[in-house]
Amino acid sequence: MRIWAVSDGRAGIEAQALGLAEAVARLRPAHIAVKRIGWKAGLGRMPWRMIPPGARTGDMIGEPYPHIWIAAGRATLPLSTRMLAWSGGQTFVVQTQDPRAPLDRFDLVIPPTHDGLTGPNVFPILGAPNRISRERLDLERAKFQARWAALPSPRVAVIIGGRSRAHDLPKQHGINMARQITAAVEAAGGSLLVSFTRRTPPATQAAMREFFVSLPGEIWDGTGDNPYFAMLASADAILVTEDSTNLATDAAATGKPLFTLGMVGRSPKLQAFHADLGARGIARPFAGEFTAKPYDPVAETDRAAAELLRRYDGSR
Repeated sequence: MRIWAVSDGRAGIEAQALGLAEAVARLRPAHIAVKRIGWKAGLGRMPWRMIPPGARTGDMIGEPYPHIWIAAGRATLPLSTRMLAWSGGQTFVVQTQDPRAPLDRFDLVIPPTHDGLTGPNVFPILGAPNRISRERLDLERAKFQARWAALPSPRVAVIIGGRSRAHDLPKQHGINMARQITAAVEAAGGSLLVSFTRRTPPATQAAMREFFVSLPGEIWDGTGDNPYFAMLASADAILVTEDSTNLATDAAATGKPLFTLGMVGRSPKLQAFHADLGARGIARPFAGEFTAKPYDPVAETDRAAAELLRRYDGSR
């Protein structure tokens, strides 16, 4: 089986398409090709109906088309919405997130539940598809085991997002956040594993580092192997900022105690998502301690993959 995971190449967006493709491949032998696309002269900012497919840049998109097309993000819509027609219905077309396009252009749409999207070909999941699996966590933990073996427990993974359309992390807010986290880790006698994202404002990141360096642990500097999955796998508790569905979904897939860090700004959809996590006993706002009731690791990507294959087989 040939699967294409299609996105604009941004890490968080690509992880959704690729994570779902990998979950399908865990259920059935498949070859996954990653396709990264873009649009000339800023056309990607226009409504998808107005973007001519010939203005595409990036990886080759052409025959032979895949058995399954899994796409994520707005940039893929000019292609995803045409793929059923181009392939004569032979390619099973899957789109994550709410495409804000006619649903009959897709075989399956997998949005987060907090988008409120419904339809006969819609399969909502909690959060977003991700690349977390037990095998990946074990492998990534083993890569960094010797490096972090001497760190005291609790080991607290802290994943910091940043500026988005709805949220921001100004310097003073970051300082307050870092001061609270540092005090809590010191009181617990633990250590820190910190990863900032590309959206973290540089001044905020620098200010937060000044607090974090006083603790045992590691702050990833963006060079060498990315320890993101290893941090999640090695942590005794995980803190993530509230600005990202992906960050919270990844952390929830580990089954570890999960806490959210408030930011400046507000998103009604993300608030609904975090409220759902809280109602299910998965996450709660960080209040200075790291213990929580156990919960089953969230496996929504695997559930979506099974549904995808069920519908794929039925469509054949």
